[in-house]
Amino acid sequence: MAPKYEGDITMQVSVAHHPPNTAVLVLRGSLDIDTAPVLKANLARLVDRPSPRVVVDVSGLDFCDSMGVGVLVTAHGRATERDGWVRLAAPSGFLRRLFDTLGLTDYLALFPDVETALKD
Repeated sequence: MAPKYEGDITMQVSVAHHPPNTAVLVLRGSLDIDTAPVLKANLARLVDRPSPRVVVDVSGLDFCDSMGVGVLVTAHGRATERDGWVRLAAPSGFLRRLFDTLGLTDYLALFPDVETALKD
């Protein structure tokens, strides 16, 4: 299935589906107050399924503010309620430090790459 692109000029979101019941979202650009609603809409569709498994490839993000962090954390919480998960793949040093500083690395799993995040 070809990736589907949604978003505006400051952030692109592509969605690819992988068996079993797993989706990979690839983010490019800036995740901020203006673009967070695009990610929220994409994630809401994916985590409102039974046992959702979502990998968010953040390697292409050049910026992420508190709104973006909130969307990712909320999506993970909703996925967990449905016996699933949201995982972040390939975070930059900045994002890794941000999640560590906020105390979120024990809550939202960070992986070095998409392949590793897809493994159980």
